[in-house]
Amino acid sequence: MQYGRLILGSGVAALALSATLSLSGAQPAGTPAPIAPATSGERVPASEAEVKLSFAPLVKKSAPAVVNVYAARNVPVRTPFAGDPFFEQFFGRGEGRTRRESSLGSGVIVDPAGLVVTNHHVIADAEEVRVALADGREFDARVLLKDQQADLAVLKIEDDEPFPSIAIADSDTTEIGDLVLAIGNPFGIGQTVTNGIVSALARTHVGVNDVGYFIQTDAAINPGNSGGALIDMRGELVGVNTAIFSRSGGSNGIGFAIPSNMVRAFTDAAREGRPFERPYVGAGFVPVTADMAEALGLDRPTGALIQTVRRGTPAEEAGLREGDVVLSMNGFPVDNPDTLGYRLATAGLGGQATMVVMSSDGKRETVRLALEPAPENPPRDTRTLDGRTPFAGATVANLSPRLAGELDMPQTDMGVVVTEVERNSPAARFGLRPKDIIYSLNGREVESTRELEEDASNGRGGWRIEVDRNGQRLVQTVR
Repeated sequence: MQYGRLILGSGVAALALSATLSLSGAQPAGTPAPIAPATSGERVPASEAEVKLSFAPLVKKSAPAVVNVYAARNVPVRTPFAGDPFFEQFFGRGEGRTRRESSLGSGVIVDPAGLVVTNHHVIADAEEVRVALADGREFDARVLLKDQQADLAVLKIEDDEPFPSIAIADSDTTEIGDLVLAIGNPFGIGQTVTNGIVSALARTHVGVNDVGYFIQTDAAINPGNSGGALIDMRGELVGVNTAIFSRSGGSNGIGFAIPSNMVRAFTDAAREGRPFERPYVGAGFVPVTADMAEALGLDRPTGALIQTVRRGTPAEEAGLREGDVVLSMNGFPVDNPDTLGYRLATAGLGGQATMVVMSSDGKRETVRLALEPAPENPPRDTRTLDGRTPFAGATVANLSPRLAGELDMPQTDMGVVVTEVERNSPAARFGLRPKDIIYSLNGREVESTRELEEDASNGRGGWRIEVDRNGQRLVQTVR
């Protein structure tokens, strides 16, 4: 059961829970409390003096590299009389009128040369982006790279002097219980620091996007903190704050951050001037349920079960088969398909990944998967349809593994996908939506955008279209 709601925008996404930290086993005054050994060298405070230790040195070191990000865009303004012929005679259609919309978020400078990481939803569709430093300086920023699925963006600011920056930590060394600080600009009131611990790791499906892999923390995060820094006790970046669970829109102790290893892979792509691409596997995965685990002989539900394997793909070449379960990749356990997707994304392109796979007969083997980009076959051949047809105003493209990855949708064997639909166009009134896959028109399979354009223009007696929307087949007829 989900208790809460998701809030995305210029601030943070928000969902809700409460956390209680209790201390027990108090010792008599003057008696040192016993400290359990920790494998990584951490320990709890052993005296009153240690309890009074301050985070101030960490804040002084890290806060100058956390910035405010201002994004602005012009949006068209529609009058309440638009579409009414009578009132349009007197007031017009309101065409050409716009209003200025702005949003506020946070960002982190991760390179002295001026690379700033923030969330995609902070600067999405922005026509102007400015970055304000903690010392009051402001700079125009240009967007080097952004990705909606990763919810990350990299900005570039310029100055003669190097900028303060935060080093990126290895988030795979982060453990539940580690102390962390969240730095950002909540509600636009100015830079704020909150502290907490890492509450959980590898959180997925928290409502930010369909696929995710997040660090959970109880450090207070609020709207405006989006894109801000989550730092460890070395002052290094372990995550970029992205979302919270909340009923009210404010912090209730459950916040989520994108792990720094994903941030590093994304920033490296921006620094090198290339798109952020995830390796293409060519297989479909589903989670392992309790019933599946029992049938497979696993002691618990874990891994990514291979449901389909496409021909001529890295998965087939690696020897992966339907019914196999991927248990680990490069030494890291794979709990579910989202975990596998995260490991692939942070591994990058080139080289090979080592996977431990269990076959349907219970045998385990190690396979090596080539980390290759998704092919664009067939070429997308993007076209915007026009004319006196129900499809006018729709932009369509040939669906390929690369385009499917860009649109964050499953790959199919055939079809033409709708990528955009112009507002108030015939296609919009017809009911077409982005990510609709057009399979047939007037009983004929649609294999390319060229065929769709030709067939649509010949439908004088009417149009009967079959589309796939989120795995559901829909049929629509227009006379």
